[in-house]
Amino acid sequence: MSHDGKFSYQSGSVYNELHLTKGISDAIITVGDAEFHIHKIILCNCSPYFGALFLRWSTPDQRVYAIRGLTAHLMQLIVDFAYTGSVSVTEDNVKDLLIAADEFNMIAIVQTCCTFLTEQLCPENCIGIWQFTKNCYTPELQLKAYQFILYHFEDVANSDELRTLSMQDFCDILDRDDLIVKKENTVYEAILRWVAQAPWERGRNLALLLARVRLALTSEEYITINVLTNHLVQNSSKCLDMVAFAGRVIRHMTTHSVSGYCNVIARPRLPSAILLAIGGWSGANPTQCIEAYDVHANCWVSLLDDMDQPRAYCGAAFLNDCVYCLGGFDGTEHYNTVSRFDLNTRAWQEVAPMHYRRCYVSVTVLNGCIYAIGGHDGRVRLKTAEYYTPETNQWTLISSMNELRSDASCTALNDKLYICGGFNGNESLQTAECYSPETNQWISIAHMSCRRSGIGIVGYAGHVYAVGGFDGEDRLASTEAYDPETDTWISLPSMQCPRSNFGIEVVEDCLFVAGGYNGISTTNLVEYYDLKTGTWSPANDMGLSRSALSCCVMSGLPNISQYTMLRNDLPLLFLEDDSIDMEDDI
Repeated sequence: MSHDGKFSYQSGSVYNELHLTKGISDAIITVGDAEFHIHKIILCNCSPYFGALFLRWSTPDQRVYAIRGLTAHLMQLIVDFAYTGSVSVTEDNVKDLLIAADEFNMIAIVQTCCTFLTEQLCPENCIGIWQFTKNCYTPELQLKAYQFILYHFEDVANSDELRTLSMQDFCDILDRDDLIVKKENTVYEAILRWVAQAPWERGRNLALLLARVRLALTSEEYITINVLTNHLVQNSSKCLDMVAFAGRVIRHMTTHSVSGYCNVIARPRLPSAILLAIGGWSGANPTQCIEAYDVHANCWVSLLDDMDQPRAYCGAAFLNDCVYCLGGFDGTEHYNTVSRFDLNTRAWQEVAPMHYRRCYVSVTVLNGCIYAIGGHDGRVRLKTAEYYTPETNQWTLISSMNELRSDASCTALNDKLYICGGFNGNESLQTAECYSPETNQWISIAHMSCRRSGIGIVGYAGHVYAVGGFDGEDRLASTEAYDPETDTWISLPSMQCPRSNFGIEVVEDCLFVAGGYNGISTTNLVEYYDLKTGTWSPANDMGLSRSALSCCVMSGLPNISQYTMLRNDLPLLFLEDDSIDMEDDI
């Protein structure tokens, strides 16, 4: 990896010629037995350190300068960079090179090394890189490494580096709301692995660590099987008191249907992803409202940053920290326009329009591109399809589907696109198709068990899930899943509420459906299908009843807390006759 320094010369110029020939050099740097013939002015040009060394810390006639604390190889890299503006960074030299560049105040090399280490971040090395940044001034790299630990903690918790954390650093990590775990069990099990590295010494701190586990977010069954059976817990009265109190809180939350409290013991951590419900019909008009669902707090938050215009039957997609809204209908006009909301700057911007106006459009993301398929242009149903490339801000047409489809739904799975159901202008469709970008061809796949217009489909864990819709007579609650390997559909448990034209997405291993039309009215009801247990359960209702909405899931955002329920706004837990000082749990 190389970095071009911002100097007034170009590689291969007179600077490099002087470097190669050692012509008219005016100083020698020694590192051990190695000598480097250099030109003071050139090293001053790229490093304030050398400027001070030559101009303030020595006499004008001094020619030899001894540099201690680094190897001849590192000095060679630094001198080469001064003359050429580039440096070779590898896994073997990056840390030593970064420390040396930091000491010599060579910002360009520091930035190159930080970029290299940022690109190398993974669950197996992020703690080591974060701890390394304490030895040099690299605040951006330090923050990125720390955020990587938090955002990938489920994988980091299984790494060997976890055991190298100090007690204080480990506690600081466990305290954070933005420690991303799908289940609080992960936190408790990480503690056990950390303690196992030095059981005698670290086991004495178990009560301090257990106090940072949000035990009431687990279950009584988990506590009985995994916590109470631990001998360190059994031998600690403080731990046993915490476990008993957690059981009381769990029973209280179950009785009162509460998902979380402000108190630490039942304070939801931030989710790994946020479900957005965008636009749709509410009452007699389209809406521009966006609501965000916080799966851990089980609540919807209305965003201040609504769409730039009301849209129903539009498509939505999340890509590169941006939410895209495509096509749709405002009651008068069918749109081909596309609006993009940057979740970091919180600003809307219109990007390149689609080739076709598309209401009732099907939208998904595949390989860094957004696909818009089928729909209705205000006159006819469409079989055309196109994709958007953010880097070029361009839409490109692909092969058309085999059938006209509006009110269908599409998804990406295993590098292919799947579209199911819809309406062709005469009837609701039972058919489905698969598109391969490699061949640019659509092929028909096995029919679903019934006709479904206003359907929701989503690809996950090797299957395509088809949910709800309208069969021409009734709104449906039925669900089925397609297996691409066998080209067959299997029936799954039905939703609790029949619906069509709803939003659908997967968040943390659960398939969520939101809103829609139930055959009588629009609804704000939300439910989810647990893909592990195979059961449907109700979730908290949206604030707005609406159909013809679109959903997408955003993840990986450093500012994800801006789109969640504020943890300090959650209710404060108080149980009568508490045997534990509540101040310890707030």
